[in-house]
Amino acid sequence: MIYRFLADITVAVHFGYVTFVVLGAVATLIGAMRGWHWVRNRWFRGIHLAMILVVVLEAWVGVTCPLTTLEQDFRSAAGEQTYQGDFIANWMHEAMFFELDPWVFTVGYTLFGALVVANLVFVPPRWRKGK
Repeated sequence: MIYRFLADITVAVHFGYVTFVVLGAVATLIGAMRGWHWVRNRWFRGIHLAMILVVVLEAWVGVTCPLTTLEQDFRSAAGEQTYQGDFIANWMHEAMFFELDPWVFTVGYTLFGALVVANLVFVPPRWRKGK
């Protein structure tokens, strides 16, 4: 029971990670057009860049995401062979995982990472107060 709960929590954290990376890029673009100052916050932008770079590097070197591995380990310890989390955890899991060749994900992550880097150029973060 506890391992299943931990697996579901891991899926929720993983989904939160993905959501932050995707919505962070979208918010930066929209925020730049709408004049939202918070999208230029250097901490937000630095954390956002670091998070997508981790994903891109994992894809390039062929490393399975540690959150995916952790979830699988918890599910195995719970005696589950297939995904059997509760409704919300199942929905989050299905929203993140697709049956495609690994190279498709590598290209997708790389292009998305390039978008985040382009955001740094076209919507530069503030480095000092008042700028």
